[in-house]
Formats: sequence, structure tokens, C-alpha cells
Amino acid sequence: MSVLLLLALCTLATGCGASYPPQPDINPSHLLSLDCNSSYVLDIASDILQDINRDRQDGYVLSLNRVRDAREDRQRAGLGSLLYFTLDVLETGCHVLSRTPWKDCGVRFFHQSVYGQCKAIFYINKEKRIFYLPAYNCTLRPVSRRVVSMTCPDCPSTSPYDLSNPRFMETATESLAKHNSNSPSKQYSLVKITKTFSQWVFGPAYFVEYLIKESPCNKSQGSSCALESPDTVPVGICEGSMSQSPNSPGKLISVKCNFFNSQAPTPRGENVAVNQRPANPTEAEEPQQQNTAPTNSPTKAVLKGSVQFLPDWGKKLEDSQEKEPVETVPVQLDLTTNPQGEPLDLSFLFLEPMKEKLVVLPFPSKGWRSAECPGPAQKDDPRLLPP
Repeated sequence: MSVLLLLALCTLATGCGASYPPQPDINPSHLLSLDCNSSYVLDIASDILQDINRDRQDGYVLSLNRVRDAREDRQRAGLGSLLYFTLDVLETGCHVLSRTPWKDCGVRFFHQSVYGQCKAIFYINKEKRIFYLPAYNCTLRPVSRRVVSMTCPDCPSTSPYDLSNPRFMETATESLAKHNSNSPSKQYSLVKITKTFSQWVFGPAYFVEYLIKESPCNKSQGSSCALESPDTVPVGICEGSMSQSPNSPGKLISVKCNFFNSQAPTPRGENVAVNQRPANPTEAEEPQQQNTAPTNSPTKAVLKGSVQFLPDWGKKLEDSQEKEPVETVPVQLDLTTNPQGEPLDLSFLFLEPMKEKLVVLPFPSKGWRSAECPGPAQKDDPRLLPP
């Protein structure tokens, strides 16, 4: 027993002369990894997504499916923290121009689903009550028609960005005409088609979603009105359908329109105000106020980001004979490639002169994350989760 004890102590103390390779630094950027399911992280993720949706002028509101990764880089004393979040998202049925909060929007049916991922850098300074999103990027992609047909072969086939079929324009035109005929006075015209679907039931059926604007002509003027609307701002979105049964000589047309709030969206870069929120994000929030930047502050863009749409990857797989996509929703967000970081000027957020600048790091790689990440998904379907 004494020999075995001696050998054990030797192994623990020095390894008895054995040589082991050095252990890699599992978190080289020294960022603090956060719990993706904590109320603090979920509240910040909700704010990030709301800011992303508010910044966009086109497309549909994105909702949070899960927090994939969350890191914090604590700045010097008094400067708060920069957060690096990766969010898995789903497209909803609300258009971004409606300015509907994402929590009030329902996600689409599986056969219409668009899923993706957003990376965001978020600045939080509890002491100054500043919550600000300087950068984000998102990549979205529809669920492959190949996958949908395996699950629901009779579901409508989605082609959200393919308008080559003239039947879609016909559906939009005739359904809008039906809406105008039922309108007591105001008339509307087509701005653009935003979604298209098709299905075979008893015959071909076409479904469209499209933005509308108000026409300068009223119903009583009819075809005698030749005015062109100078305003192209969409005021609502319509869902129209057109189908025809072999036993019916006419077309079956349906339409439903929803109108946006009268408050026009703020164009990007015109407002540099920063929302004040509770110092503790888990507290119930009061109605949002604004912490206005100094009048001598230079004009800055409120947000810097984009949303990229990728096509159906099923066709690409058929052409290349691959079994699985390598990466279906690649998202890049690097304000710097310097591992030591670069200064980030957010001085316009502060009421008083700011002597020091924040330091932004390269966005952390997905190779290392906390055991608490990713968090649970709202839609726990692997076909709706980026790999």
C-alpha cells in the first residue's frame, strides 16, 4: 500500500517526469460567457431584436427562437460593457413597417418558415442608463421546398422572391381591386409584392402578400382620375389569393388588408437619441423615455447593420449532390480583426464629454461557449435551427 500511495502522490505533484502537451486557452478573448437562459440575457436579447426590427425598412419582423451565444466584455470603470450576442431567429407574419413588437407577432407555419441567425454587438451602461446597438448583421433562409415536400407534400409551395410567374401579379392586382371596390371612399395602389405562394387543390391557387399606398383619387372619381400619387410610403399590407376550380367558370378572389400605425418610421441616422431603460433589465420597464445626446454632438447613425436573404439550399444540394449543407446561414460581424481590439467612438451617447473610448474586439468565434449555451429554443425543430 505504501508503494501505491507514493506513486499516486508523485503523479499528482510532478507527473513523475511525464511530459504532457500544454492545454489550449479555451477562451482566448477573455470574454465573460453568460448564461443563455438567464432572465438578464433574455431581456437584452429581446432589446437587441426590437432594435434590429426598428432599424429595418423592408421585410418582416424577426422573433427570437433562442440565444445561441452571449459574451460580455467589461470595459474600464464607468464605461459599462460591450456584449456580443448570437441569436437564432424566425420570421413572423408582421411587416417591419407595422412597428409591431416582435413578441406580439406570430411565427409562420412550417411550410412558410424563414429562419436564420443574427450577430449583434450591444452596449450597456447601467450607471448612465444607456442601452445601444452599434452593429448587427443577420442572414435568413427559407425552409427548403425539398424538406417541406417530404413533410407536407400538399402544403403551399413558397417562392418568396421569385416573381417570374405573372399569375402572382394578377393575384395582387385583382385582389386589390376587390378591396378597393369594397372601400367606401379611399382607394389604394400596389407598391410591391413581398411574398408569393402557390398550391394545387382542385386547380391552381396563388397567394400573395403585398404593400399598398394610398391613392390620391377617391372612389367617386373612378377611372376619370388621372393623378399620380407623389407619396410612395406604404400604409398597409394585404394578403390576396386567386384560385379557379374546373367546375367553376370564374375566379375565386379573396383579400384581407391590415393598415400600419399612422406614426411614420424614423429614417436611419436622423435620430441619435438613446432609450433609457431600468438599470436592472429584470425590473418591469416604465414607458420608454429618451436620453437626448448633447446638441453639439455629431450626427451618428443609430444602427449599423443589414439583413441578408439566401435562396433555398435544396436546389444547390441537388446540383452538387451533397447530402448536407456545410453552413446554411453564415453571418459575419467584425468591426475589427485586431485581437487586441480597436477604439469604438460612442461619445455621442453621453451628456458629458467622454475622455476614454470603448474597446471593441473581433466577434468571438463559435468554437467555445458556456455550458449554459445555447439556450432552449421556442421552436425546437432542427429544420428551423442554424447548424
